Amino acid sequence: MLTTTPYLRTRRPSPTTAEFIVSTLPPPTVALRLASAAVYLIRLVLALGVLLLLYSTWAQSPYSTSAGTPVEAPVPGLSGQGATSPITSSTPTNPNTTSFLSAAFVQQILHSLLHSRIGSLLSSLAASLPPWVLLPSCLAALYLLSQRIGVEERLLVLRGLGIQTSSSGATIFSALRTRFIPTDKITDVLINEAFHGFEARHYLVVIVDGEEHLVVVFPKLMPRRRIVEKVWRGVRECLYEHGGGAAGEGGNGHAKGIGDYKIEDDDRV
Repeated sequence: MLTTTPYLRTRRPSPTTAEFIVSTLPPPTVALRLASAAVYLIRLVLALGVLLLLYSTWAQSPYSTSAGTPVEAPVPGLSGQGATSPITSSTPTNPNTTSFLSAAFVQQILHSLLHSRIGSLLSSLAASLPPWVLLPSCLAALYLLSQRIGVEERLLVLRGLGIQTSSSGATIFSALRTRFIPTDKITDVLINEAFHGFEARHYLVVIVDGEEHLVVVFPKLMPRRRIVEKVWRGVRECLYEHGGGAAGEGGNGHAKGIGDYKIEDDDRV
């Protein structure tokens, strides 16, 4: 529901500008936006729980320099009164003297969370697992919870200026990776073919003057041949003026004008 097979969207705001978007995110609707918000909210709650578990582990460790009111956590296998283990955590005695978002205020909030029912369960879990198991597991959980839903890659073509490739990061904290290639550095735009396992895959490449390696367009999604060919035609049509530049489709040396194509279209495979 939240993702789909890679498909192509094309934006042509002017005859000299075109943007090709290959994405696994369905067109945004109200239902999809609500579902995405719910998924990210659940992920946020789970991530906060993992962070609280890490804090509980640190508070019980001998490396904790906190001093103050102990947080009593149930000891696994014991029941009744006295079946608790102290967790040292510093807490201001007068909450009115703490300022908002100060270190003392944050420690007070964490102290209150550790005294809650969920905090007691997390403290018990932290006491029952060795740190060499708990810490890698928490870090792996945080990484998985920060994964971005769907992948989107773009190719922006500006006649007379160049092309810009961009790709979304793997996590929500990763920045958008972009690269701009000026027109005078572009030798050619080609469709290459390579084997991916036992399957032959076609992909779009840009030959850059002075660089040994090819620049692969849409390297993450690697769309099907139909999408690659459509993007290749559109790039050459927009990048080179009518009657000039590299040869167009069929090798006739002419690139078709795009003045009449200004609408956004979808191409699913």
